[in-house]
Amino acid sequence: MDERAELIPGRRSRSHNIPGTPFTPCELFGALLFVLMVVVPVFSSWFVVPPGEIGVVVTLGQVSSFGQGLHWRIPYASHLVMLSAKTQKLDEQNNVPTKEGLSVQLDTAILFRLDASKAGELYSRIGPDYVNVVIAPEAASATRGLTSESEAKELYTSGRNAIQDALKQELKETLGPRGIIIEDVLLKDIHLPEQLTHAIEAKVKAEQDSQRMQFVLAKEEQEAKRKAIEAQGIADFQRIVSSGISDELLRWKGVEATEKLAESCNSKLVIMGNGRDGLPVILSAADDGIAAQTSSNTNNKQNP
Repeated sequence: MDERAELIPGRRSRSHNIPGTPFTPCELFGALLFVLMVVVPVFSSWFVVPPGEIGVVVTLGQVSSFGQGLHWRIPYASHLVMLSAKTQKLDEQNNVPTKEGLSVQLDTAILFRLDASKAGELYSRIGPDYVNVVIAPEAASATRGLTSESEAKELYTSGRNAIQDALKQELKETLGPRGIIIEDVLLKDIHLPEQLTHAIEAKVKAEQDSQRMQFVLAKEEQEAKRKAIEAQGIADFQRIVSSGISDELLRWKGVEATEKLAESCNSKLVIMGNGRDGLPVILSAADDGIAAQTSSNTNNKQNP
């Protein structure tokens, strides 16, 4: 019966199965081929672009770009390249000339990012190494062109901001159409020749000394004006006071002082004028008459 069963067409012989499985090698090979040709392409055709990335898909020579999210592509006929959409920084050290012919080292930093709408065009024309191919050469050329028209002192004074703005504007006009957005350009540091550094320090010191001397002179001038005004005020005061003092005023002030002294509870002596131009007479509070007589006699002896 077994020999007849093996001879019947269309019936599978178990003697050709893989040990431990109910399948023959041909059946397993067919199943594996089905997985490779159908199942794997279906799952591999879907891809996810994470945040901050741009997915560039090249399909039979055609380039397409995709933003973040889930997307589909043709399996086996396309490949995926991820480009960064985040802000990137390019640091450069450039030996640039100045208007005076000096060679200075200028450290710059360029902040840039890709334009998602032009990422596919950028990849097809330049490739993934766009930083070294386009941005770095253009930045170096623009920096040299601007510094050659500027004096060395403008690189470390207020002219620094003007150079930054001009460099940023030039790079925007050059790299913008290529799909590269320039956010900012920074001049981080400048290294001048040693002789020029000493000359600048000496000049700054001389300017500071000159300003200090001007301050001292201005202070002395103000002090002289203050003293002149003070002297004039004292002179005016003395003139006004002198013109307002008379003999009658002095006599009246003497009478007022005598009255106040006489009215005082603690007064023991009373000073009064003795005649029109005479010396004052001292009166005792206990014996006014004797004191007055004694003082009068003394004045008569002094003025016979």
